[in-house]
Amino acid sequence: MSKVFLGGMLACSLMLAAILVSPVPSHSEDAVKFGSIDVQKVLNESEAGRKAKTDLEGLIKSKQISIDEKGKAIEKMKADLEKQASVLSAEARKNKEEELEKSVREYQRLVQDSQAEIKKKEAELTETILKEIKDLVEKTGEENVYTIIFEKGMVLYSSKGIDITDTILKKYDEVKAKPAKE
Repeated sequence: MSKVFLGGMLACSLMLAAILVSPVPSHSEDAVKFGSIDVQKVLNESEAGRKAKTDLEGLIKSKQISIDEKGKAIEKMKADLEKQASVLSAEARKNKEEELEKSVREYQRLVQDSQAEIKKKEAELTETILKEIKDLVEKTGEENVYTIIFEKGMVLYSSKGIDITDTILKKYDEVKAKPAKE
């Protein structure tokens, strides 16, 4: 079975369980209340999400500059070696080739280290924002007496009336805009 189908079945099962376990409402206040949120939209459109993206793009750009500089230096070394190949002694040529190979290994290590650092930074930034969003969704759910709030990606259909994404996005930006308490 596909993961999407299983995810959909899980979401439907959870919704059915929530409905079955919920007591029968005696008046409208006790009614089962569902909500959905597009977490990706909050990540992409919130001030904190945009700032994290800008920070990550800055890191990527600085790493790319370093990688490009090292790549140009290697190309220059190759060109110099090809030009001087006929006039170099066998030992001098061997030394230049070893130096070039060492530079290529350093270049490859630089690329790998840069990719790992970028991936780590992206995970840190995303994890922090997701935790803050989750906490805000829980708080909103409790304050507004939601029975359950689903991630929109897991729901095949929902009424637009239960989508609380814009509410969460607005609240998240408001929370992040407040100065930190010391």
